[in-house]
Amino acid sequence: MSTPDTDASRDGTQYAGAVYGSLLAASVVAGSAADGTPTPAGDLVVVLISTGVVFWMAHLYVRMVGQGAPLTWRRLRAAGRREWPLAQAAIPPAIAAALASALGLSDAVATWAALTVAVAAQVGWAVTAAVRTRSGRGVVVLSGVANLVLGLAIVVLKTLVAAH
Repeated sequence: MSTPDTDASRDGTQYAGAVYGSLLAASVVAGSAADGTPTPAGDLVVVLISTGVVFWMAHLYVRMVGQGAPLTWRRLRAAGRREWPLAQAAIPPAIAAALASALGLSDAVATWAALTVAVAAQVGWAVTAAVRTRSGRGVVVLSGVANLVLGLAIVVLKTLVAAH
């Protein structure tokens, strides 16, 4: 098996996958409304979940092939668990979109709710990873700010593309 990347991964928590998955979810939401027309909330939920699962499977495949060790069910299950946070990260934004729709809010509001939740989760996971690895306060703040900037870049790009 591969060596864990951080102390956080030793306890089974893959913060990098959760951060990446949240960034991916934000990108999916932004891309879904790239033409300025919000995707129906139900479709957005399906796209978020299916994209998260497809990327999880891709990461699982790459992890298994990259290790060069024989493929066994035990190794496949272990790698699947390690990579699962990438897919799980799509769930909160999907819930936000579904909840907005269930409350009778517009698809545009559902899209912004999903995007806000994805960016907030990305920042939250990055900060949590820094705290759990006992990083200094500066690293914790830098992790949060860096991920907020990445998330806001997606928001700005979504807004700029939708405006044209």
